[in-house]
Amino acid sequence: MPKEIIKDLGEKELIRRLSRYMPCNQTSDDCALLKTNRKDLLINTDLMVENTHFNDQILSPKDLGWKSVVSNVSDLLSSGCDQILGINVGLVLPSTTEWKWVKDVYEGINEALCDYGGTILGGDCSSGKIKTICITAFGSQGQLKMRRYSCKPNEVLLTTGLHGLSKLGFILKSQSLETKTFLKQSLKSDSKKAFSRPRPNPTILNQIIKAKRDSISNKIGCTDSSDGLYQAISDLAYSSGCTAVLDYLKIRKHKYWPVGDLWDKYYFFGGEDYELILSLPKEWAKELMKIEQSVSEIGFFKKGKASVELINFPNDNKLPLEIFSHF
Repeated sequence: MPKEIIKDLGEKELIRRLSRYMPCNQTSDDCALLKTNRKDLLINTDLMVENTHFNDQILSPKDLGWKSVVSNVSDLLSSGCDQILGINVGLVLPSTTEWKWVKDVYEGINEALCDYGGTILGGDCSSGKIKTICITAFGSQGQLKMRRYSCKPNEVLLTTGLHGLSKLGFILKSQSLETKTFLKQSLKSDSKKAFSRPRPNPTILNQIIKAKRDSISNKIGCTDSSDGLYQAISDLAYSSGCTAVLDYLKIRKHKYWPVGDLWDKYYFFGGEDYELILSLPKEWAKELMKIEQSVSEIGFFKKGKASVELINFPNDNKLPLEIFSHF
């Protein structure tokens, strides 16, 4: 019998198998919840690996430091974090790495912490063949209990912003894109910024609370789109055990976003946009969209098999699946 290798298993199956060694629901969200006698803690870990997530040609060390922090911030926010407490930093570095590279990474890290809160609490470093940054971030659980498994049928599917920009920014920085010449300058500029300096919006949580009626539960379905819009919606549907209906005609795009299959692929599967994808009761969703223009309705949830159903898609309602995997 041939040996199983991680590449064939895939990321989702690997996590499913690892979850057997953990408490129930521990891998249902990106963040772990740690209950304490005072305020509950949210804990998240993200890795940035050279030639998988970054290289020096497409991402400066300062931008890498920034991005390594905000990828964790995004996960914490998507679980309802109301305060970033601090981070631990793990570094794997080839012995030939220049000190200036490390210094710039830490300057980028501190720039992000100045904006989002928290301090560097500690960490570890070791020698290795490729550069790797591992950050574990700690935050406090806020009023909103935001979990992937909390979506319910008849709720509205919402997103906090645009998608596809980070993927396009990566392509513009790393590849020779034949269509570069016809892209509007504002689209190119916004995309490069989305890739190099993404900015999750912590104030959106206050807006969600502001739009809520007192009688409604604080538990809502939510995740972020770090692995792509389609993957995020799929995660919500499978964790919640219902069907997510995504309406192609309702998704908002950059005003200069091109039309075509390739651009739909970037939009749905690009990843690293760090927007929230959430599910709310109709009245709550309506009020939130009234007070927060960045939030838009993109579909709804219904009873049925855990899956994603795409409606009003121009190509016979078929979308080529390219789910993000770290392997």
